[in-house]
Amino acid sequence: MMKLIFLGPPGAGKGTQAAIVSKKLGIPTISTGDMLRAAVKEGTEVGKKAKSFMDAGKLVPDDVIIGIVAERVEKPDCALGYILDGVPRTIAQAQALESAGVRFDHVISIETADNVVEERLEGRRVCQNCGATYHLTNNPPKSEGTCDNCGHALIQRPDDSAATVRHRLEVYHSETEPLKAFYQERNVLSLVEDAGDIESVNRRIMAVLGK
Repeated sequence: MMKLIFLGPPGAGKGTQAAIVSKKLGIPTISTGDMLRAAVKEGTEVGKKAKSFMDAGKLVPDDVIIGIVAERVEKPDCALGYILDGVPRTIAQAQALESAGVRFDHVISIETADNVVEERLEGRRVCQNCGATYHLTNNPPKSEGTCDNCGHALIQRPDDSAATVRHRLEVYHSETEPLKAFYQERNVLSLVEDAGDIESVNRRIMAVLGK
């Protein structure tokens, strides 16, 4: 059984590593966004509750999200484990997950310095047509400001502007980073240094998982 979550600031590569680990271990990555949409579509009790908030343009409260997660991890494809993406983001959510019987075997924190996150995200450019991603330093397009694939203009997402990145980092440090101490107390936390390329980081993660 391998029940995992990844912690780390925005831009640490949590989604990238979750996708690789999911494939290597044959366990699903389940994101809260996908779960919410599926529960609403299936019309489950919790899904109906979530829909009422979403229709009103409100944030879905923690207890509803935790209910949806607890429902989802009971499904057959999670029998060997899963990677949970999107929760917990706060101590309150972590405590609520435990109360609902959702516990983790490994919590992996990808340790990335703020200045690295800022450079990584602020330099990111996305094609508004085909969605291809570039980086001004690490993976620049052949022709400045133009997608190699389809020739459309590249844009900086609002999320990646300097002010927004700094705000996202502040939120991470104040709300999500305290989860490291929470899971340290439960002896399931491992810190993995975000150094080198994606494969190097993945090798360190697989070593932590004993794979």
